[in-house]
Amino acid sequence: MSELITAELVDLGLSAETKEAAARSLAERMVAAGRVTDLEGFLADVAAREAQMPTGLDGGIGIPHCRSAHVTEPTLAFGRSASGIDFGAPDGPADLIFLIAAPTGGDADHLTILASLARHLMDETFTGALRSATEPARAAALIRGDEPAAEAAADEGAKPEADGTPEAEAEAKPESPAPAPSPESSAPSPEPTTAERPFRIVAVTSCPTGIAHTYMAAESLEKAGKAAGIELHVETQGSAGFKRLDPQLVADADGVIFAHDVEVRDKDRFAGKPTVDVGVKAGINRATELITEVRAKAARGDASAPARTAAPMDKGSDEADGFGTRLRKWLMTGVSYMVPFVAAGGLLIALAFAIGGYTIDKAPSVAEHFVWTDSTSWAALLFQVGGVAFGFLVPILAGFIAYGMADRPGLVPGFVGGAIALTINAGFLGGLIAGLLAGAVVMAIQRVTIPPVLRGIMPVVVIPLISSAIVGFLMFLVIGKPVAALQKALTDWLSGLSGANAIILGVILGLMMCFDLGGPLNKVAYAFAVGGLANPNEGSLKVMAAVMAAGMVPPLAMALATTVRGKLFTKTERENGKAAWVLGASFITEGAIPFAAADPLRVIPSAMAGGAVTGALSMAFGCTLRAPHGGIFVVPLIGQPLLYLVAIAAGTCVTTALVILLKGLRKSPGAPSTGPAETPPGETKVTVAA
Repeated sequence: MSELITAELVDLGLSAETKEAAARSLAERMVAAGRVTDLEGFLADVAAREAQMPTGLDGGIGIPHCRSAHVTEPTLAFGRSASGIDFGAPDGPADLIFLIAAPTGGDADHLTILASLARHLMDETFTGALRSATEPARAAALIRGDEPAAEAAADEGAKPEADGTPEAEAEAKPESPAPAPSPESSAPSPEPTTAERPFRIVAVTSCPTGIAHTYMAAESLEKAGKAAGIELHVETQGSAGFKRLDPQLVADADGVIFAHDVEVRDKDRFAGKPTVDVGVKAGINRATELITEVRAKAARGDASAPARTAAPMDKGSDEADGFGTRLRKWLMTGVSYMVPFVAAGGLLIALAFAIGGYTIDKAPSVAEHFVWTDSTSWAALLFQVGGVAFGFLVPILAGFIAYGMADRPGLVPGFVGGAIALTINAGFLGGLIAGLLAGAVVMAIQRVTIPPVLRGIMPVVVIPLISSAIVGFLMFLVIGKPVAALQKALTDWLSGLSGANAIILGVILGLMMCFDLGGPLNKVAYAFAVGGLANPNEGSLKVMAAVMAAGMVPPLAMALATTVRGKLFTKTERENGKAAWVLGASFITEGAIPFAAADPLRVIPSAMAGGAVTGALSMAFGCTLRAPHGGIFVVPLIGQPLLYLVAIAAGTCVTTALVILLKGLRKSPGAPSTGPAETPPGETKVTVAA
């Protein structure tokens, strides 16, 4: 096994002024060492990870890191900056920068070393030794663990004294009274035995990459627990392995801390306990506050009431998130769970119409009449199964919006509210409001202090009973009818779309689909389209067609651009372009994300222009679509299929032309031409926005 870091991967005089430049400088050392195969591809992966969440930490530390297919083995490069580099830490610039590169299938031994390093970064003795190191080889040895940090700090502090100069002696004096403690001397003394056991906390830490923040948060929480005189055990769900906490430790715990940016695995183990739920960086920077908060919750008797519920679409948020941000994430949680029902039901219905014609919706129930050799009976079966799947659309949406707000206790009132929305013809809009109501009601109930004797039945009996009754009352008697009237008005408006109004709507939807390539705006446009399929009419079917057509444009355009002008793209991008053909044809807009991450200022505006053209043309041609997904594979089910393909082709060509034009402008005049496998040496590199 190669060494994780060598002297050649250390730069004690890092001169970069920005985090992008710092990452590039350290990555170039990795390339020279044969640890990274594609510099630009690797930097694009680093930038994409940085865009998820800044990697600056308190104490002057920056840890840009990622998993990448361009990394041959787990590698670490270290740079020390005299002026400091802004990595987004609350306390200012970082002077210690660790670039961590892990392959997509990193071996367990190396990943364990990276986990250990992440923990060491929380040790001031370790970081102090790195700040005083004068030789790259010694810094590399410190990071590998070949040389104890305390001894290194003492040795570095002794060097000026041995020099004999007055200046050296003056520098040495402040260090001599407080030498770095040895591991034995720094260990906490045993707690005195008392009749009352200490407070017990179990914690789980995790982050998207699983090689840095996960273990730093664990170390920070453990240190804060020792300082507070409590028992605190951490389960790290990271790349170095996932070992569950002993069930007895969980059962005996008085409180729980989740510091995570991805879903906690087996979260149900911790149900019924006072819980604080935050992002992983809060676990690093606010460990003491989190311990105080969970103790306060336990004192109040707040069981199963997280401070910030984190449903699957809510990862990465923090207490500082505004209401608008949290609202968007709650809605996207509902949409994410609804989409599979929409896709299954919509495609079954579309196939039924293709096989049995548009009168298949009048067929009798297949439970009463089914002829095995009759294609119409099979079409009726597909239509009726699809209709059942579609019937879940609004309740699923409402139930999982409530889940996004209040976790599992929100599911029952959310589903009930969604079913009532269907009963009173409030439709898709009613489901949105029912989900928000259910989540808000459950969150309000969870804030009430409950006697200990009732805590066990709260999630199973009390919360579902009270919240369902309240949501049912509000939906049936207070807001149901106004919402139903608004839903009818929206349906009528879509039905009457024609001419300029339809084209303008097509442009707007096309822009939304292509702005963030599968992100929140893309999902809002898609949710608007599939919501119309719950009560299909000509207008809503046109909207669905325009949305799918526009969403296919970005990956198809990137695939075409890499084919037409491959020299403008890296080798990795050209490989991604081959896959983008299939992704675009399948209506997977995310296929363009690797290109946008590497060059957002050129790719995203170009994609938006093409999407707007396609959306407008689809509306102008009167194309319709009953299937919510499928891309090129459901074109036979589309109204005006040939014109639909023309709209997609036009938008693809517009985006392709703009991307080629903008990327061509970045080349320096007179830059030498190179082969397709290399990046032109005269080409100006584009800094990736984090």
